[in-house]
Amino acid sequence: MPVTRSMTPYLLLTLTPFLWACNWIVGRGLHSDIPPMAMTFFRWLFAILILAPFAWPYVRRDWPIIRANRKILLLLGSIGVGTHNSLAYLGLNFTTATNGVILNSFVPVMIVAISWVFLHERLAPLQAVGVAVSLAGVFAILSRGSLQVLLDFHLNIGDLFIILSMAMWSVYTIMLRWRPAGMHRMSFLLVVAIIGNGCVLPLWLGEMALGYHVVWTWTNFAALLAVALFSSVLAYLFWNSGVEKLGANVAGLFVHLMPVFGVVLAWAVLGERFAPFHFAGIALILIGIWLTSRYGRRRPDIEEAAAVGTD
Repeated sequence: MPVTRSMTPYLLLTLTPFLWACNWIVGRGLHSDIPPMAMTFFRWLFAILILAPFAWPYVRRDWPIIRANRKILLLLGSIGVGTHNSLAYLGLNFTTATNGVILNSFVPVMIVAISWVFLHERLAPLQAVGVAVSLAGVFAILSRGSLQVLLDFHLNIGDLFIILSMAMWSVYTIMLRWRPAGMHRMSFLLVVAIIGNGCVLPLWLGEMALGYHVVWTWTNFAALLAVALFSSVLAYLFWNSGVEKLGANVAGLFVHLMPVFGVVLAWAVLGERFAPFHFAGIALILIGIWLTSRYGRRRPDIEEAAAVGTD
């Protein structure tokens, strides 16, 4: 895709958590009007409609690759689109945005842990230091510089749903290394979106059968369109491209930017002022990302994947 080719992977991975942070704000704000399965289904339905005109020529070209790799595509679509998003929106019905951001910040740790357990991969020592420094920055922001705030943190059912959602996203990110070689990014995203939304369809129908329906207004419709375009199509294209070029462990660390963007958006939109712990936290996060990405070593299979399917 020309847009992703002209941008560095670091910029792509920086824009992605910003777009996702906006999605969490919308998801929490609309949870009383749009039930979680409906939110997931219509978000991706609109994303498919936006993406289809651009991606369909590549789908036709890549059809032999798609058929030959249908099993891995089914897994990627069901995990990275269907299960991950459904659990996240479900969790937002029962927990706060603050808890959600804290739990999102554990994605890099989950990616490293899953890679270590199942793939026997490890971070270089300085990369591990980068993860620790960045995580410390997250806690500095979310605790507002107070240890008691962290000690008072507790899990509820919504938090558990979000933890499961983050685990699904971590697995999806690691599994991107097995994305079919030679498959264009646009056709890949359209295929996994269709698969994922197919998995959500029966959940949405069941939700309606239980009496939970969407409250349609022009504002809600516009919000869903914005989430579909920015937090679904563009964010997933940016993320997939960044993971392809830098690897899952380095890319995962950029999730720590979500609380940074949350602080900046609160200042810009709500007029909240920066406190000293905000500056300290942001500095630690950026230092941690620099350490991990600076000393991260590209794997040969990532380099090979970056050379295909990018026209």
